[in-house]
Amino acid sequence: MTSRPQLKIVISGASSGIGAALAEALEKDGHLITGLSRRQGCDVSKWEDIAQAVKRVEKTQGSLDALVCCAGIQGEIQLTMESDPAQWRSTVETNLLGTYHAIRGFGALLKRAERRAKIVCLSGGGATSPRPGFSAYAAAKTGVVRLIETVAAETSDEAIDINAIAPGAIPTAMTEAILAAGPARSGRKEFDSAVALKQNGTNALERTTALVRWLLSSASDGISGRLISALWDPWETLSAQSFEQRDLYTLRRVLPPGQP
Repeated sequence: MTSRPQLKIVISGASSGIGAALAEALEKDGHLITGLSRRQGCDVSKWEDIAQAVKRVEKTQGSLDALVCCAGIQGEIQLTMESDPAQWRSTVETNLLGTYHAIRGFGALLKRAERRAKIVCLSGGGATSPRPGFSAYAAAKTGVVRLIETVAAETSDEAIDINAIAPGAIPTAMTEAILAAGPARSGRKEFDSAVALKQNGTNALERTTALVRWLLSSASDGISGRLISALWDPWETLSAQSFEQRDLYTLRRVLPPGQP
């Protein structure tokens, strides 16, 4: 148990992968964690499940300090033109619609927080560059980034910060799915990266956990609407004043020189 003040935090996707690791770490920090997952009877892609979860949290806690959206699936590994429409849709619903549902559902409780409320959402591979074979996942995670940018603009006058993080490569069930699909379906680059990740591991989970802790703390107050890489961005040194360049850590078109 640490001396950090206890926060009331909801984490979606808390039964496996990054969500489970974050739930465990933040609970050890002394925070009150409410985990949501399909295993716990809450499918974030279904609004009625989120609505029931909100009622339970409101009844027991009254307000919420932070929301961490980790629920996600990689979905079918297949070229877009050969993908199964039902699986494609399901992937987008879990990753993007599920994130929206959580933000929409718990928004009112976050606005009751006695401190500056925080929302942290997981982006993922394909959000900033094409990812052949993973179009549904990539499109959904790109949508998550634009969603947090939009919510940040809509809440700029309120005591709430919302950001997305790129966790980097972390060994999870998604890694195993890439390996099982093989290089023919996953693509040689994806497959080789998964092999290397399983063999060598990574410090991405440690860095991701540290970044989430930072984004939940007052040290990040005023930073909102950004996509921050756990591994590659110097987030430890950032402050609200660091973002005088409006487009820093956002999704934007790159224009040729001289074009306004």
